[in-house]
Amino acid sequence: MPDSLATFCIEPGGAIRGRIAIPGDKSISHRAIMLGGIAEGETTVTGFLQGADTLATLGAFQQMGVPIEINGTDVRINGVGLHGLSRPAKALDLGNSGTSVRLLTGLLAGQSFDLTLTGDASLQRRPMRRVIDPLLLMGADIQSTDSGTLPVHIHGGQQLNGIEYTLPVASAQLKSCLLLAGLYAQGITKVVEPVSTRDHTERMLSAFGCSVERKDNHLSLTSGRQPVATSLHVPADFSSAAFFIVAASIVPGSDVMLENVGINPTRHALLAIMEQMGACINLQNQREQSGEPVADINVKHSELNGIHIPESLVPIAIDEFPAIMIAAAVASGTTRLTGAAELRVKESDRIEAMYQGLRALGVEAESLPDGMVIQGGGFHGGMVDSFGDHRIAMAFTIAGMLASDNITIRDCENVATSFPGFVELAHDAGMRITHV
Repeated sequence: MPDSLATFCIEPGGAIRGRIAIPGDKSISHRAIMLGGIAEGETTVTGFLQGADTLATLGAFQQMGVPIEINGTDVRINGVGLHGLSRPAKALDLGNSGTSVRLLTGLLAGQSFDLTLTGDASLQRRPMRRVIDPLLLMGADIQSTDSGTLPVHIHGGQQLNGIEYTLPVASAQLKSCLLLAGLYAQGITKVVEPVSTRDHTERMLSAFGCSVERKDNHLSLTSGRQPVATSLHVPADFSSAAFFIVAASIVPGSDVMLENVGINPTRHALLAIMEQMGACINLQNQREQSGEPVADINVKHSELNGIHIPESLVPIAIDEFPAIMIAAAVASGTTRLTGAAELRVKESDRIEAMYQGLRALGVEAESLPDGMVIQGGGFHGGMVDSFGDHRIAMAFTIAGMLASDNITIRDCENVATSFPGFVELAHDAGMRITHV
């Protein structure tokens, strides 16, 4: 059952049980390719996520002259050094991957050659000014469309200079873009975050010998350091595990163990949110691999209650909110989410997409400019549109297990971008899911 088919159908019933091996972390897989490509020496990566997004990053570096061998989830990268990339023969098409295009805009701003970054129709609608503007302050020469979207043209041969930049929004992608540009800038690049965001880039830079100094929310990277090849193990993706964490929490009879999941403290706010709602979640066998904390996560069904989600947790749970909204729809009482305007500029407008889907399934909800108010009560059957957004599609598969009738989810092709094999894994774990 290939994930590329466009429609999922979920029958009510079933439970999530057993031991589940989630694919590798997408964010870490991206960064391993990027830094391995500009490192000196051979970098080996195990647990690499073979999704459309990460393969777009891998393909981009191959087009820029980096020899990369891939064998399943094992990757060997023969790095060409900080200044060893070559001009690609054509525009780099990064598909649907926002992480790829935003981080690469920073990494490539200091190269000696011209190039163009583009993507699919969805990616071409996503805002790029937030990364372009600070790069221009660093001395880059970058052009986008008049509306600040792809394609982006980077004119090489510019000398970048370190700046101090306060992020206007909490964004790990913007922070990472500037830190990667800082590898090519003279002096010190300083980034000030309004609140802490996921720190995979900082951890990965350190693993490659280019440590980032942190004092509170102030980050500093000093140029002149050449990344050095290393060996990396990619843990299971927490954002992918989130769908099974929520499903096991809300579906009676569920008891699941998710193995080797990354529990980076800048990523796992979903655990705190779900526990505040009353979820039964236990971390076992906690350890560290390649600078990232990991654990096995046991989740059992429990009765949930609605809460007002603390805004302090929002930036570090931003990708998990489609799943959290499904939990809110079956919790007792009201759940209120605010401070999450960033959801409107993801692969889809996730606030609007989830609002429309929840309402189509009979859930009482109110859309806010920066979030949503959801009244618990459950789902009836029906059809929802994922708007081509993989996280919306996977979230509504969870709803199907508790609905009063079948739920059909349209436009699910992009599930493979972050979670290849999702349908098979969900089916094996107990979900009654098929392609239509």
